[in-house]
Amino acid sequence: MTTKSLPLPKSKLWLAAIKPPMYSVAIMPILLGTAIAFAETGVLQARTLLTFLLSAILILAWENLANDVFDSETGIDRNKHHSLVNLTGSRSLIFWLGNFCLGLGIAGIVAIAWWQRDPTILILILVCCGLGYLYQGPPFRLGYQGLGEILCFLSFGPLAVSAAYYSQVQTWSAAALVASVILGISTTLILFCSHFHQVSDDIAAGKRSPIVRMGTRRGAQLLPWACGSLFGLTVLFVGLQWFPLWTLLIFGSMPSAVKLCSHVGKYHDQPEQVSNSKFIAVALHFWSGLLLCLGFVL
Repeated sequence: MTTKSLPLPKSKLWLAAIKPPMYSVAIMPILLGTAIAFAETGVLQARTLLTFLLSAILILAWENLANDVFDSETGIDRNKHHSLVNLTGSRSLIFWLGNFCLGLGIAGIVAIAWWQRDPTILILILVCCGLGYLYQGPPFRLGYQGLGEILCFLSFGPLAVSAAYYSQVQTWSAAALVASVILGISTTLILFCSHFHQVSDDIAAGKRSPIVRMGTRRGAQLLPWACGSLFGLTVLFVGLQWFPLWTLLIFGSMPSAVKLCSHVGKYHDQPEQVSNSKFIAVALHFWSGLLLCLGFVL
């Protein structure tokens, strides 16, 4: 299998490099934690919410830019036409642009901590950033050991959702913690699906992603169980009365789950065909997360 293909037009390459749909990954944990806080307390700090959203987007931009830089060092992106390093031809430019985004993002989190006279949210987000660096940053590169999905789950699930909840009411919530498991799984599915089309490049660079380790067929067979857990866990938590009945709205995202499992199941070993699976996973993440938020608010 190979990821080599004819280059896209320059405008489409830049769009693919910036990855606008991927930023729902940064937005959704903040919305979910805030929605649960509002549902439980009736409190909504709009200034904190908007600042946190902007900061989360900037921090994710840093992670994406930094990953391009770190991947360029290992050669894993040599066939990735939409790598920002490949597009600009300047590793240092992307590196410092990423650091600038990180600085602005952390500044927003510092502002929230200052308003609240409480460093807790800053500590949580710094831990998230640390996990983000461990994922691709030298000398750790834990993503190359197949641990990226675990780091992704922790960062965009329990840590980010708990931080968002805490930013609103400065306390903790069991509902936010269990809801973060569902969002963490849907976020991790995006990273998991991004490996199917790049097995050859990963092997050449020594990256032992879960798909390299288990093979594309077994990965495709695992996908329905992972997708099904989003709905099964929601039903369980509603049954335990940890979630309101309205959170069953998450079943409205089931068409995206079915589409993802069907698409990957059919094309798991055809890189050109399966390369868009991560965007189907983004759609599942977006709709399941949004409907879950709506369920709590209603």
